Amino acid sequence: MRRIVLSAVFVLRLAAAVDRGRLLRAVGLMTVGYLATPVIALGLREFTEAALARRLEVATWVIGGVAVLLVLELMLGHFAHLSYFEVGELAETTLNEELVRHVNGSPGLERLDDPAFADNVNLVREELGNTRTAVESVLQLGGLALQTALTTVVLVTLDPRLALLPLAALPSVLVGRWAQNLLESAKEASAENTRRTRHLLALATAPASIKEIRLFHAEAALLREQDANWSRTSAVLRRAHLRAAALRAAGQLVFALAYGGAITLVLWQAEQGRAGVGDVILVITLAVQVSVQVAGAATLLTGLQGVGRTLDRLTSLRDHGSREHEAGERGSRKRGHATPSRTSPVPGAVPAVLREGIRLENLSFVYPGTGKVILEDLNLTIPAGGSVALVGENGAGKSTLVKLLCGLYQPTSGRILVDGTDLRDLPAGEWQARVASLFQDFARFELLLRENVGVGDVARMEDEQAVLRAVELARAGRIVASVPGGLSGLLGHGYGQGTELSMGQWQTLGLARSQMREDPLLLVLDEPAAALDAAAEHAIFERYANLSADTGRRSGGITLFVSHRFSTVRMADMIVVLDRGRVAESGDHRALVTRRGLYAELYELQERIYH
Repeated sequence: MRRIVLSAVFVLRLAAAVDRGRLLRAVGLMTVGYLATPVIALGLREFTEAALARRLEVATWVIGGVAVLLVLELMLGHFAHLSYFEVGELAETTLNEELVRHVNGSPGLERLDDPAFADNVNLVREELGNTRTAVESVLQLGGLALQTALTTVVLVTLDPRLALLPLAALPSVLVGRWAQNLLESAKEASAENTRRTRHLLALATAPASIKEIRLFHAEAALLREQDANWSRTSAVLRRAHLRAAALRAAGQLVFALAYGGAITLVLWQAEQGRAGVGDVILVITLAVQVSVQVAGAATLLTGLQGVGRTLDRLTSLRDHGSREHEAGERGSRKRGHATPSRTSPVPGAVPAVLREGIRLENLSFVYPGTGKVILEDLNLTIPAGGSVALVGENGAGKSTLVKLLCGLYQPTSGRILVDGTDLRDLPAGEWQARVASLFQDFARFELLLRENVGVGDVARMEDEQAVLRAVELARAGRIVASVPGGLSGLLGHGYGQGTELSMGQWQTLGLARSQMREDPLLLVLDEPAAALDAAAEHAIFERYANLSADTGRRSGGITLFVSHRFSTVRMADMIVVLDRGRVAESGDHRALVTRRGLYAELYELQERIYH
């Protein structure tokens, strides 16, 4: 019950914060509407007594009043719904924004690699839509409480023992909570299987994966796997629903017995001459109302308890962020850095221009919760103003190193120094604002073309000249010309009749997006032309080599790219070869080929394949 009370308080505070006026209007309308219901029962008693006594004028006035109350009950509930529905939508939007903040509340990606965090996010995302009705549930529960109180007073005036009728609803409410706990526990136990089931369904229906699935004749295998996962999930949920239904039925049985007892009591009193026909009608009407109140309250409490569990999960996401922050502070103290306070120095400022470059000192990284070493004891200096290529076999740690340099992960040990300052001591948001990037798993924003490119620098998204400059630098002019409406044309079919692009075209727009930020200190291109042919990739990197030279002269910015095509890699000022998480060798193309090491071996192997 404590969770329900806390949930109700939270929902009311949230509703008052988003729109106090609409909330108060809904409360007023619902109060009048709910109090009209027991008054209608009293009116029916008076009408019955007047009709039996042949007082037709009184009976007519009473039944007219009952009709008015019935209309008010329905009409006021409808107008109240208009108010609290809008408040509920605003409240849901607020909670959605909070969820987005929790998911993106860290400059790094560590929390997204935590399965428990992912399960929590998935459950909250699924259930957050239910919070739209939470405002309605709280208001209706309040109305039912007032209604039940007035109903109890009326019943007590007939016979004090009838006050037990509303109390008989308590077992139903209590077992309803127990039943809801069973269902919530089942949802949590099956969360991982649910996520996997939905992933398999997405694979089987997404245009990007359907091609391979059909060619490999993998439909049956995917369906079997999806069916197996769903069967496991269904088995857990089915058992929970059956147990919950049995519990709720037992609670309703208790109330049904009390309901029957109340009717029997008043009929016995009527037979003894201590109650009139109107009293019998009144008790039957009120008993029906109490039955409806009990059923409604049980449903609303169940829903509100579910909202409470969702709020608990949101709190868990908040706590996850707090633990990350505390862990970061402990790590900072362990490295010998003071936690910022009024007397300790503030974190360093991101340099306007790189003078020295980026230095890696004994850098190691282990993915959280896996124990798998990805990078180990790296030492490397990347001079300011140059272009650097990362090469190595799959799994060598190239993409992980890129994410570390972007500040998306924190090193497990060692340091990344930017002009001599530890990257952890620089404001993460400010550093990332000076990073431009395109990753191999690039995003496809099904927005207007202008927005798809402009999101690379949100502040200039509406600056058409800036967007056109980025498009030109990425040589994406043909794509713009092919989209109806040009920069104002919609991309993709997901949210309208937009233009569908090839993978290479999406990637080219991603390249344009990476060019929106002027003079970045770090431009990262992780397999930026994997969807393009070798000639197109070579042309792009030749253009970037010239651009990186210009950027380097202006801001000392570093261009870092990852590619498996050595004809492109050789254009870099510096080539770093990674092997099993370590720097195997580094230098320019000529020096590495002359050294006859791993780079020369990989280069010659690829040269033989292409020639």
